[in-house]
Amino acid sequence: MSQENKYKIIFAGTSEFGLPCLKSLIESDLFEVVAVITQPDKKKGRKQELTPSPVKQEAQEKGLKVWQPQRIEDEADSIQELSPDIMVVVSYGQIIPEEILNIPEYGCVNVHGSLLPRYRGAAVIPAPILNGDEKSGVTIIKMDSGLDTGDILEQKELGLEPEETAGSLHDKLAALGGEIIIPALQGYIQGNITPQPQDDSRASYKKMLKKQDGHLDWKGTAKEIERAIRALNPWPGTFGYADGKLIKILEAEPNILNNSGHLPGTLFVDNNGHLSLQCGQGVLRIKKLQPEGKKTLTAEEFLQGYQKHLPQPLE
Repeated sequence: MSQENKYKIIFAGTSEFGLPCLKSLIESDLFEVVAVITQPDKKKGRKQELTPSPVKQEAQEKGLKVWQPQRIEDEADSIQELSPDIMVVVSYGQIIPEEILNIPEYGCVNVHGSLLPRYRGAAVIPAPILNGDEKSGVTIIKMDSGLDTGDILEQKELGLEPEETAGSLHDKLAALGGEIIIPALQGYIQGNITPQPQDDSRASYKKMLKKQDGHLDWKGTAKEIERAIRALNPWPGTFGYADGKLIKILEAEPNILNNSGHLPGTLFVDNNGHLSLQCGQGVLRIKKLQPEGKKTLTAEEFLQGYQKHLPQPLE
């Protein structure tokens, strides 16, 4: 297809989650990315150096026009001048106002990292792991003025692995979005996809995670806590006080022990020599941890230095 006949797309995105979609659009014979909108550069690291977003870096490498407004509505006139056919929004980080949604001929679509309508909002990738779901997926919606409430254009499921973390799931869902964005847009624009309204009664909202959300309550079940350790990895990470000392738990698995006889939050060595932690119900087998002020250790490394200080099971 010649450049003149391609559908003109504006891409709005910021984080790495949007990169597979952006790359698919750039490589497509059907679409031309006429501009990329991303968040302003942010100060990062110890030196607090201004750092461009992953989407900006990719766009600049490909020689694309990049806009970084403090508020996207400030670019309304510029968007109008480009006469885009459609706008694709992936992990952009700002609410798109109605005046922008109405500019492109086919409106704006959003690539969402969960199976709508179940999880709406910010922390939707950790949610299915946290809740013990068997699957997650990607949903592409025609955006409206609500938060993740638009009609569904395409949805693709993905099974969750027993060891799935938010980090591994993020990467799988991002790649899946990149796979389905082109056929979804083509089907929608050419009238082969009928937008399906969401069932709002099935929706729940997931707010943005904070550091404190990683604080583990040992009174929960071992299965719940193990899911939280995976769901909050890599961020915000999980931590708690065991025997009065702060530890970060990086990797664990529920043990077959139902009860050690110890109080919840007690680190101990089980009868098989494994580093374990008593929960409100069941026991966690710790595989990787980081004591406060120390480096990350495997359970075996930790036991070399601390085993003599730890109790045995009482039952």
